[in-house]
Amino acid sequence: MKRTYLGEFEEVVLLTAAVLGLQNQAYGVAITHAINEETGRSVRLNQIHAALQRLEDKGMVKSSMGDPTPERGGRRKRLFTVTAYGQRTLQEIQVVRSNLWDRLQAPLSPALSV
Repeated sequence: MKRTYLGEFEEVVLLTAAVLGLQNQAYGVAITHAINEETGRSVRLNQIHAALQRLEDKGMVKSSMGDPTPERGGRRKRLFTVTAYGQRTLQEIQVVRSNLWDRLQAPLSPALSV
């Protein structure tokens, strides 16, 4: 299978979906909040939905509708699950990053202020 490359944002969305999927909480709003909290970035729900759609088109996530919930006025959430292909992609990314960090001889020093 041909390797699909991810941009940094798609990688963060995919990784967050994998983490939240462990608690069956991988849906748009929860992913948005988690990324805002973990990265300090201000991301919007529409950006998350667009990234999830791209990841679904690439076969890295699949979605299904959850059960209606009272706190959502009876509306259902679209839940995302990372596929085997998405998991392999995350593992490959982790290996590449780990290898590069391991090859870095000296720790990075803090950036000097200009």
